[in-house]
Amino acid sequence: MSERNVQPAREPIFNLPPVIIASVALLGVIHAIRVWLLSPDQEGWVIAAFSFVPVRITMPSTFGFDWPGGLAGDVWTFVTYAFLHADWMHFGVNALWLAAFGTPLARRFGALRFTLFSLIGAAGGAALHLALDPNSVQPLVGASAAISAQMAAAARFAFSPGGRLGGVGVARDADHRPALSIAEMIRSRRVMTFLIVWFVFNLLFGLLFTPPGIQSSQIAWDAHLGGFIVGLLFFPIFDPVVRRPA
Repeated sequence: MSERNVQPAREPIFNLPPVIIASVALLGVIHAIRVWLLSPDQEGWVIAAFSFVPVRITMPSTFGFDWPGGLAGDVWTFVTYAFLHADWMHFGVNALWLAAFGTPLARRFGALRFTLFSLIGAAGGAALHLALDPNSVQPLVGASAAISAQMAAAARFAFSPGGRLGGVGVARDADHRPALSIAEMIRSRRVMTFLIVWFVFNLLFGLLFTPPGIQSSQIAWDAHLGGFIVGLLFFPIFDPVVRRPA
């Protein structure tokens, strides 16, 4: 790699893509409206209508009422739960992770691909949560599964030579470096260390941390894992950068 392709200067801290700024703003506005403007009954309806509750799918008569949205609601909650958060701390942590890992992916994908990819990551998180805990009555909320998908996707190219975590200098096109294959990621000690630390952190976080705020809400480590797996596997479908020859 020539010296002229290496990025010599730091990038502005707040040089975020518009889709990232819009995403953080949307999540913040939704949470503010729910917390500050809705009555307890209205807030309860929003949680019932838009959070992801496994028994809504597996045993819909558990609570003895008709779930808002009916069959359509059964489908949209696989995604809409990602727009709700337990409290401001929960929102703030996710906003920071979204800025950190969503930014390089948004620059690579563009706004439309980034948005669709994130929604699929959220759906993947809900799907794995449903598969592993089908009888749960706790509402699942938060953008963590979508952000986990973004994190996994970013790992596909951030560890490439010239990528931000490649270890050989950061290229000017760091966010558009050819991606690593799954096999190359497995052979990379740097990548595997990152993946192991991420998995252990999320497992401990999911098992030990109960978010304050909505007592009936839940942040599930299995949803994080589901989003991560989807991000890792679906990345090539969305990636506009041509992969280098093997």
